[in-house]
Parts: sequence; C-alpha cells; structure tokens
Amino acid sequence: MNNINIGSKIREFRLSKKFSLKALAEAAGVSSSLLSQIEKGSANPSINTIKHIADVLDTPLFLFFKNEAPMDSFIVRKEERRSMSFFKGEGTSYELLTPDLSGDIEFMILSLQPGTESSDKRREHKGEEVAYILEGSVKLYLEGEKFTLLQGDSAKINPAMKHKWKNEGEEDAKIIFAINPPCF
Repeated sequence: MNNINIGSKIREFRLSKKFSLKALAEAAGVSSSLLSQIEKGSANPSINTIKHIADVLDTPLFLFFKNEAPMDSFIVRKEERRSMSFFKGEGTSYELLTPDLSGDIEFMILSLQPGTESSDKRREHKGEEVAYILEGSVKLYLEGEKFTLLQGDSAKINPAMKHKWKNEGEEDAKIIFAINPPCF
C-alpha cells in the first residue's frame, strides 16, 4: 500500500491559497509548531485537525487522502466515461468528462431527452458554471427568468444562482458544462 503524505498536501494547498503557516495554524485552531511538524511529516494529525485545516483552506477533505494518479489516468476515453446521477428523472444523464472530481474543474455532458429536466427544482451550487449547448435546444430557468438556448449558444451561471435545465423540444439535447470548483 502506498503511503499518503498528508503534510505535503496541506503545505501545497496552504501555499496555493496564499496562507502563511502562522495564519493557517491560528485559523484552524492548532499551534504553528504542530502545523509545521504535520507539513514535514513528523507528526500525524487527527482527522478532526485535518478537517479544521481543510475547512479553513476551503478544500474538500478527501483531497488530502488522494494519491497522485498515474499519467494515463488523465485521459478519459468515450467508452470509459463515468455516468453520474444527481436526479432520479428518466431521460436525464450526466457523464463525467474529467477523470475524477479531484481537480480544480469539473467537466460534464448533460443529456436530456424531450420533456426531461436536470432537476425537479432549481438548484444552486458553490461553483461558477459555464455551459455550451452541443445539440438541440433547452430552456434555462435561472433565478426568476427563463431563457431559450439553441445549439451553439452558451451561458455563464454565477455561484449560488438557482437554476435548472429543461428540454421542451422534440429532439434530444446535450449540454457540455464546466464548473469551478467541482461541486458534484
């Protein structure tokens, strides 16, 4: 089994978020010396400590436990795409275009058969979303507005804006979208 170096990952995230060691330690409720030892791999933090650090860094906890992927795992073949389910509606499917959800961006295709929608109600998420209508036409219900988007159109949806997609047409529709940071 491969060892996971949580300390080096904490340091990497801390530096990428421009935190000093002291500032992160104070915000997470640990001493600077403990945080330094954790980053060097000479101390083993509790899960609770890692959770506090992850919360301050606004980073999902699982990323601290993820091993680095081999180079061939950066490629996603069409037949190897993972389907994801967020809504139990028939005729709605999501396919993940990125190898997983561990990076800074989530890239997916949403397929909607005629008369189907992405969700039973308008939903919001933390990430900024950019969508491109690959095939067909869809309605975008965004906050209190309704927009018709045709093949080739795109939309940007700011974080926390309640929205859903609906195919009110007679042909299948496909929406390709990216969300930063990943939220599903």
